[in-house]
Amino acid sequence: MKKVIAAINMTLDGFCDHTSGVPDEEVHQHYADLLRSAGIVLYGRITYQLMEYWRTVLENPTGDKAMDDFAAAIDNTPKLVFSRTLKNVDWQSAELASQGLEEEISALKQSDGDKDIFVCSPSLIVASTKLNLIDEYQLCVHPVIAGSGLTLFKDISEKITLKLTNTRTFGGGAVILYYEAGNSR
Repeated sequence: MKKVIAAINMTLDGFCDHTSGVPDEEVHQHYADLLRSAGIVLYGRITYQLMEYWRTVLENPTGDKAMDDFAAAIDNTPKLVFSRTLKNVDWQSAELASQGLEEEISALKQSDGDKDIFVCSPSLIVASTKLNLIDEYQLCVHPVIAGSGLTLFKDISEKITLKLTNTRTFGGGAVILYYEAGNSR
């Protein structure tokens, strides 16, 4: 059965600031592989608009194989965007959600195929956590103390116990922590 996986980068002090991480070649390759294995990626408006940067890399490759591969992978990965303000999206592999988060995830879990659903925006991860929709968390912790920014779980008000199932350490010091949700459905 498809899993709903929360996947995000964060700093050691818990901030989700894409400018604070240390995405080296190995991290970019990991995320390119992850995107190629995804059935769909769910974004909120802000993260979606940040990810549109990769379209420029696709149009004008950097020459850095890992970055260029990531740009191709994200371009080809289906994306579902949740927004109250966007009226349309022009990325060919993206569409706007027509229902609420819980309804969209339920429909995606019941759709054909066996590829997982990745939730990759802080606000959607929090909302999905509150709705008990996350089966697995993949938190890539970068060796950076940002000092300030957007905290991932600031709006979670009750204790949630997770089970560590795996770790992966990258040469640059980033570590992915894989957690199974203790209350997953």
